[in-house]
Order: sequence, then C-alpha cells, then structure tokens
Amino acid sequence: MNTASHFSPITAAVITDNQRINHTARLFGMHFPMTLEPFIFFMADTLCEDYQGGLWTFYALSNDGFYMAPTEPERFTVSCENGYTGTLSAEAFGIVCCLYAYSHLSFGKNEFALVCAEHYHRLREWMYEHPESGSILLAID
Repeated sequence: MNTASHFSPITAAVITDNQRINHTARLFGMHFPMTLEPFIFFMADTLCEDYQGGLWTFYALSNDGFYMAPTEPERFTVSCENGYTGTLSAEAFGIVCCLYAYSHLSFGKNEFALVCAEHYHRLREWMYEHPESGSILLAID
C-alpha cells in the first residue's frame, strides 16, 4: 500500500500592478478598498511605531488566498497586544498585518466576515511554509 502524501505545497505569486484591482475585486469586491486595505494599513500602524506608510506588494496564493506586504524597509520592529515584541521581515510583517485584519473583520455578521475568516485560514495555512512562521505565530497568537 502506498502511504505517500500527494500534498501540493502552497505557492505565492506577485500580483502585478495592472492585475491588482481585478484580483482584489474578485476576492473581496468593494470591501477591499473600502474596508480591508485600510484596516491592514491601520494594523501596520498599530503594530509598528516606526511604520510610515508606503508601497505594498500584493500576493496571490495558490490556495486562492491573498496577502500584501510593504516593499520597504526590509525589517519592522513590532509590538503586539499579546506581549510579543520582535523584528520581522517586510513580508512577515505584511502577513501578520493581514492575519490580524482578517481575524478582526471575521467577527461581523455578514458575508464579508465569512470571506475574511476563509482568507485568514488560507493565509495561515501557507504561513506555516514561511521561514519566519515561528515569529509570525508568536505575533498573532
């Protein structure tokens, strides 16, 4: 009997600038520019005293998940309500901000809350493959 797993790793791909609007509209509709994206920026500002805004890269996950991360600086010092303090790469910081946003927004009583809950789990599933998964887990749990 063959007990080998046929698991396919989840991959992340950059969403090009000209694909951003259509991609985020497909996943989140008008909730992306009106609710989700501003909340992700709010979480970045809340978690990192030195966060000053800037450009973010958007990523599509092969499990139909989504996250975004600042393009610079390369490292962010974060301080979370759960007591975690540490330094994360820009990508890990973006993942943390997105997970926080998805979690907070999933507690509503509407369809968008369900979408956020789904995206939280899709991103968290991929996050386990990230080199900084341990630090990300400490920041979000």
